[in-house]
Amino acid sequence: MSESATGDQGGTTGGAGRAAPGPGDGTRAVRAGLPEAVKYEPTLPGPVFAAHFHLPGDPTGPYTYGRDENPTWTLLERAIGELEAPGRDDAETLVFASGMAATSAVLFSQLRAGDVCVLPSDGYQALPLVRAQLETYGIEVRTAPTGGDAQLDALDGAKLLWIETPSNPGLDVCDIRRLSEAAHARGALVAVDNTLATPLGQRPLELGADFAVASGTKQLTGHGDILLGYVVGRDPGAMAAVRRWRKIVGAIPGPMEAWLAHRSIATLQMRVDRQCATALTVAEALRARPEVSDLRYPGLPEDPSHKIAAQQMRRFGCVVSFTLPSRARADRFLEALRLVDDATSFGGVRSTAERRGRWGGDAVPEGFVRLSVGAEDPDDLVADLLRALDASTG
Repeated sequence: MSESATGDQGGTTGGAGRAAPGPGDGTRAVRAGLPEAVKYEPTLPGPVFAAHFHLPGDPTGPYTYGRDENPTWTLLERAIGELEAPGRDDAETLVFASGMAATSAVLFSQLRAGDVCVLPSDGYQALPLVRAQLETYGIEVRTAPTGGDAQLDALDGAKLLWIETPSNPGLDVCDIRRLSEAAHARGALVAVDNTLATPLGQRPLELGADFAVASGTKQLTGHGDILLGYVVGRDPGAMAAVRRWRKIVGAIPGPMEAWLAHRSIATLQMRVDRQCATALTVAEALRARPEVSDLRYPGLPEDPSHKIAAQQMRRFGCVVSFTLPSRARADRFLEALRLVDDATSFGGVRSTAERRGRWGGDAVPEGFVRLSVGAEDPDDLVADLLRALDASTG
C-alpha cells in the first residue's frame, strides 16, 4: 500500500474550517461523541426512549418531540461528525433509519422539478429506483460510469452530482477532488456515498464534496445487526433542508439502534485495519487462481483504480470482487464455503459473499462474486476460499 493508505492518521491542516493535526483514528474512534465525564454515570449513556419530553412554557430547548431530536442521536451524530469531518466547525451530521433514507433525504431535499441530477450508472443497486422516482417529479437524471471520471461529461446544467467511490459492486474509483471542483464551477452540489470506504478510508468533505452520505449498516457499525444511515454536510442551508426532509418523512433511527451504532464505532479502527489488511491478502491469493478473472481491489498495485485510490484513500476497504467462469461455478463456490456466509450486505466482522447477478440490476457477469472480508484469521479465510475454489470445479 502507499503511505497515504496506511497507518493511523490524524487531522489535516490548511483550509477554512480545518484543524491542526489531532489524535489518530483509533483514539478518535474510541472517544468519538462521548459526553463530558460525570461522577457515577456511564461513559456512554444508555439509549433514551422518549416520544415526548417534559416541555413547560415556550419550546426553546433542544428536545421537544421524538421525531425531531433525541439525546442518543445527538451523541451518535457528534461521533460520526468527528470521524467524517474532524476539527471542522462548519459541518453538521444527521442520522437516519437507513442508508437509503439518508440518500433519499439529500436527493429529494435538494432537487426540484426542472433540475438536473447526475448519478453513477454503476452504483448501488437501488439507485435506478431512485432515478425513476426523481423522474416522476420532473427531474432530469443523467448517468455515467464511475471509472475514468466519466461523470465530468454530464455536468453542464446540473444541480447535483452524486458520486459513489469505490463503486458497489464493481470497485471503480473516481477523483473526488477533480469532480467536485468541476461541479462547483458549474454551480452544482456534490454528494459522495462513502459507505464502502468509511470515514477511516476517505473523507469526502476534505476532498471538496458538500455532503458525505453513507449506510451505517455496513462497516461503520460492522456487526450486521442494525440499519442506519447518515448525512454530513458543510452548508447550513442545504443541511437545514435535509433536516426538514427527515422530519417530514420521519426517517429516523430508533434510540436503541443509535446507541448500538455508537457503541460499535469504538472498535471501528481495529475492525477496518484488520479487514482491509486481510482483503489485500485475499486479493493477492485470488490473483494466482486461473479460474478467477476481472479481480478488483483498489489496494492491489495493478488494479485500474489504484493510482487514484492511493491519492485520496487512507484505507482501501474490505470488499473484493471477481468473476468465475459461470453461474454454476459461482454457486458451487459459494455453497462450498465454510467461513463465509452467503449474504447480501458487506462490511461485517463475519465474511460474506454473494453472486450479485442473482438480484438483477447490476451490469455484471453471471459468475460475478462480491466478497466482503471479515475479521477472521487471514490464513483461515484464505484457506477456506482456496478450498472452495477447488471444490467448485467440475
